[in-house]
Amino acid sequence: MSTALRSDSVTASGITLAYDSFEADTAETILLIAGLGTQMIRWRDAFCCQLAARGYRVVRFDNRDTGGSTSFARHDGMDFATFASLLASGQRPEVAYTLGDMALDAVGLLDALSVDRAHLVGRSMGGMIAQIMASEHASRVLSLTSIMASSGNPDLPPPAPDALALMMRPAPDPARDRDGFIDAAVVFARRIAGSAYPLDEGAYRALIEAELRRGYVYGGVGRHVAAIVLSGDRRAGLSTIAAPTLVVHGTDDVLFPLACGEDTAAAISGANWLPIEGMGHDLPPALDGSIVDAIERTARRAMAERGVPGARPAVAPMPVK
Repeated sequence: MSTALRSDSVTASGITLAYDSFEADTAETILLIAGLGTQMIRWRDAFCCQLAARGYRVVRFDNRDTGGSTSFARHDGMDFATFASLLASGQRPEVAYTLGDMALDAVGLLDALSVDRAHLVGRSMGGMIAQIMASEHASRVLSLTSIMASSGNPDLPPPAPDALALMMRPAPDPARDRDGFIDAAVVFARRIAGSAYPLDEGAYRALIEAELRRGYVYGGVGRHVAAIVLSGDRRAGLSTIAAPTLVVHGTDDVLFPLACGEDTAAAISGANWLPIEGMGHDLPPALDGSIVDAIERTARRAMAERGVPGARPAVAPMPVK
């Protein structure tokens, strides 16, 4: 099956969204949603091509405040001490946007691409955006795959303190200290990698270099974090999701411990649960085949439930050892 890569941008929700489309020979679309502060190229070309080879049009895009999409750098930087104080006092801090706004971006992208419904695949913050889209814009969703995300349940275990501190510490400005920025990113990525899949530091440095060339938005991470915090407990919305759902999570995730994935799966009726032994808060290339297989099974389940002629029955995923 042939696959052609098309890169472009569209106007959606009043902003510009940069996207890539891996065009396959069939019409159904998989929409890949990236995580906090990262760009669409975190969904590596090889991963996208594997999905496209299964017969899907694969679309990845830069969330607002990343890469080639609209920057919100005109907004003030996030003072997290003030932010936390306002939350503790029961007040709602002013933020540039919410995860609900980011879900509307994804809906707007589908509109611009003339896609009525898509299979959603989101990682980390992207998984939360996909959850909101599946609950609040259900008519646009064929299936949902939520990877290394959480339900927002406040009773879930928190991130490992040292990993959280690494994530929240101010990053060097790459315009002034490019090497320091890349070194800090590598230290953090090494910490959140799983025991079974150590970080390939050379490949990761090349990825960060590529993101910097595409365009880094200073302060975007803070605005993403604020949007996540204000999204709160999503379990009520998760309970309304009717689309076939897969929840994937690593047993070694130090940012969202395994219980976060378990809670997400428990909140969505009929969700399939796929724990991956030794995976951290990343998607190492060695797992591409297993995760692509699981996404395809979820898409086939959606097709079978809709009565699509020729749809093969789906098989529940088995834990990845």
